[in-house]
Amino acid sequence: MMRDRRLLGSIAAFALLCLVPAVVRDTFFLRVSTEAIMWIGLALTFDVLAGYTGYLNFGHSAFFGLGGYTTAILMVRASWPFPAAAAAGGVAAAVAAVIAGLPTLRLRGAYFAIATWALARMIQQAALMMNITGGPDGMRLPPFLDPKFFYFVMLGVVGATFFLLWFLLERAPFGLKLKAIREDEQGAKALGLNPTRLKIQAFVLSAVPTAIIGGIFAYWVTFIDPASTLGDLVSDQALVMVVFGGMGTLIGPVVGAILIFAFKTVFWAYLAEYEVLYVIILGGAIAASVVFLPNGVLGELLHRRGPRRSAAPEPTTTPDAPAAKASAGGKVEV
Repeated sequence: MMRDRRLLGSIAAFALLCLVPAVVRDTFFLRVSTEAIMWIGLALTFDVLAGYTGYLNFGHSAFFGLGGYTTAILMVRASWPFPAAAAAGGVAAAVAAVIAGLPTLRLRGAYFAIATWALARMIQQAALMMNITGGPDGMRLPPFLDPKFFYFVMLGVVGATFFLLWFLLERAPFGLKLKAIREDEQGAKALGLNPTRLKIQAFVLSAVPTAIIGGIFAYWVTFIDPASTLGDLVSDQALVMVVFGGMGTLIGPVVGAILIFAFKTVFWAYLAEYEVLYVIILGGAIAASVVFLPNGVLGELLHRRGPRRSAAPEPTTTPDAPAAKASAGGKVEV
């Protein structure tokens, strides 16, 4: 019942977001809303591995940047239309996730995190050295200045991702299998599951929407470079949003993304000159969330609002109870 209410609430929220461009005429507000929706999508896809499978992917930015560069290269070098180029970015991310996942998903804990971080650094260095990507100078895409277009495209992709993940992770057996791997991988294998195949499927499920979002971002801002799309900040902020909101849920990353993005927007509006301070605050938010909110904001709220179970009253007996039961023809258990 609780999950059904959350799904209905999510559908209602999505419908309201579809009405925003018809009500709001401010271009700046639409731009900020588009970026907020983008971060919600990145947090959701990060949670597929981190929350449901138990693997922290510090190379999340690799797929974001891969999708952005694939879209940019196909649009600029090959004159592909944007929808086809963005879809090709998703395909490229799926192939990369399978190739990278076969060796790295056999690792656990910090070893997997380091391996995925190294993957992102490798792709970033490749983008810096290759001429087709523009090297450190980056790439410029053909401008298309329509904020409503990018708002609806971003909302459509993120909304479709949310409802797809809701079905696969909350309703279908696939989500239960991933949770079984998260809790006890050896036990899941003993039950007949194939952890390697399931983890690769989760890796692909996380990578493809991330790459498509990266392609939308590239066309939206009309300029990308290795630092903006393949840097650590993408993975770090997604991690903070998921941990702060609540791992292993779909509503938690949404809540975390909204709160962290709101803080980020206010910070850069008034304290832009203190760039290092922002990174320090992000690190402090992770530490504070782990210590004081181990289940995230949403998890703690649900835990406190959950029904309180009253202790069952202890049965009261009298010294004459066994005798009365025996006289009534009952059996007295010792």
